[in-house]
Amino acid sequence: MSTPPTKRRAHRFAPFMIFFIIAVFLFVGGAAATLYLVFSEFSGVRNLWILLCGAPFLLVILAILTIFSLYTRYGKPLEQLFNAINAVEDGDLSVRVPEKTSDMFNDLFKRFNKMIAELERAEQQRRNLTADIAHELRTPLHIIQGNLEGLLDGVYQPTPEHIKDTLDETQLLSRLVNDLQTLSLAETGQLPLHPAPFLLANLIHDLAASFSSQAASQGVELKIKLANPQQEITADYDRLNQVLSNLITNALRHTPQGGSIAIETAPGSGAARSVRILVKDSGTGIAPQDLPFVFDRFWRGDKSRRERTHSGLGLAITKQLVHAHHGTIEVQSELGRGSTFIIELPEHPLSQQTPRLN
Repeated sequence: MSTPPTKRRAHRFAPFMIFFIIAVFLFVGGAAATLYLVFSEFSGVRNLWILLCGAPFLLVILAILTIFSLYTRYGKPLEQLFNAINAVEDGDLSVRVPEKTSDMFNDLFKRFNKMIAELERAEQQRRNLTADIAHELRTPLHIIQGNLEGLLDGVYQPTPEHIKDTLDETQLLSRLVNDLQTLSLAETGQLPLHPAPFLLANLIHDLAASFSSQAASQGVELKIKLANPQQEITADYDRLNQVLSNLITNALRHTPQGGSIAIETAPGSGAARSVRILVKDSGTGIAPQDLPFVFDRFWRGDKSRRERTHSGLGLAITKQLVHAHHGTIEVQSELGRGSTFIIELPEHPLSQQTPRLN
């Protein structure tokens, strides 16, 4: 029969206890003898019993107080930290170390708790992403499967309308897969960029020309306003075009007839040379409680998710592409009064020896 782990630990601990007790007695006895010799030699004190009984007790009390103080200041906080580390190792990311128990380790515990909170948030995002991807894939797959089964069973006739509906679902799946790949590469810093210097005005005018017919068909006015028509930046033209196209598409989706969308440029706010690009709309706006989640994957203002013409990854990709250019993006919005997306980019964040785009 094997010995339980607790008994094995007790057997291993016993020799150390015996050694510790012997060492304490030797220390106390040696200290008492030293004090006796010192007092008897220099002060003429000969009371051996007082020294042998009083001094050792005093030393033991001082030792106990010292050990208790050291344990309170160092041992207990470190024990709490190691217990938390063991809990994290077992998969419990909700554990936290009390931060006010030790002034010496307070900063360490704050950093540890922040790290675990970030791990917990990342794990929750991973779970949400898995659930969202499953949801987004399930709907078009079910539609495709239902249409094909209906055609095979003779429920539907192979009309162009049914075939087109099935094709639309496959195209939606294709966009979703491509968007997921782009987002994954951007988040891991592996998305290839091809920077080149170009006039920002050229990009803005190209975008206005691309979306003018769609805006007109929806009864939305599309305006541009350039602070400096000769403003030149170095960036990946196609990726920056994708960023602004996502924002304009999103603005058109939420701007009713009679509204307006403006694409503007302005000088940057930082000390380094930078430029701002603003996409403003007079649409429905975003609720304050939803603003922190606008750039999350699969976030939609319409919680019913009835609109299925886009993957729900556009703003998440936009954020990652802006970050890949060493820029920032933020949103300001008010319900019923529209939204403003503000991009700030360094003028030359990705400078390379590349030909100029005219």
